[in-house]
Amino acid sequence: MSIRLLIAENQRLFRQSLRALLTRERDLKVVADAADGREAFDLAMKHKPDLVLMDIDMPNLDGVTATTLIRGCLPGTNVLLLAVHDEDTRIVSAMRAGAFGYILTDVDHADLLRIIRAAYRGEHVLSPSMPDRFARQALAAVGHAQGDHHTLLSGLTDREREILACAAAGWSNKEIAEHLFVSIETVKTHLHHIYQKLSADGRVEAVLFFLQTK
Repeated sequence: MSIRLLIAENQRLFRQSLRALLTRERDLKVVADAADGREAFDLAMKHKPDLVLMDIDMPNLDGVTATTLIRGCLPGTNVLLLAVHDEDTRIVSAMRAGAFGYILTDVDHADLLRIIRAAYRGEHVLSPSMPDRFARQALAAVGHAQGDHHTLLSGLTDREREILACAAAGWSNKEIAEHLFVSIETVKTHLHHIYQKLSADGRVEAVLFFLQTK
């Protein structure tokens, strides 16, 4: 049985290359591809794919809105975001809207296939190198895991918690720096320390970790 995929990517060459790459796999079938968010939603409703690869930068309907609509109408269809870098705060919004994870566009071929198959099995994907990390940490069950989250967060300084809260609100490094009257480099340094203390791979994982304690 093949995994039925919909590719939503606004760059034609990348979209066509991705389709050619995925159709080589026996267990993968690309049922359609879309150049914008509205088309992605329409095609998803028509084909009801198992999985959508959704570019977060989509015209007409952005990737977050398209993800929200698709997940709302088709709860059986999983969505994986395609993003240039994991500092994009929109990833968090899309994850909260129901996306199962994200893939960086410079991901290795083998990792791409592994992540797609993991998402099809229902495993939340956050880090390209660790497809089950989000399931183990960001979506850990209430109770012992949440206690661990609170314990780790208690190790942050007041300033680090403030910066993490700003990041969770979707603020950029520049906006955080302006709000706190510090330099962007100072914000980056604090974020680096936060990632280390939370054992997070980056901004998105740290923010999702923080949101799980709310």
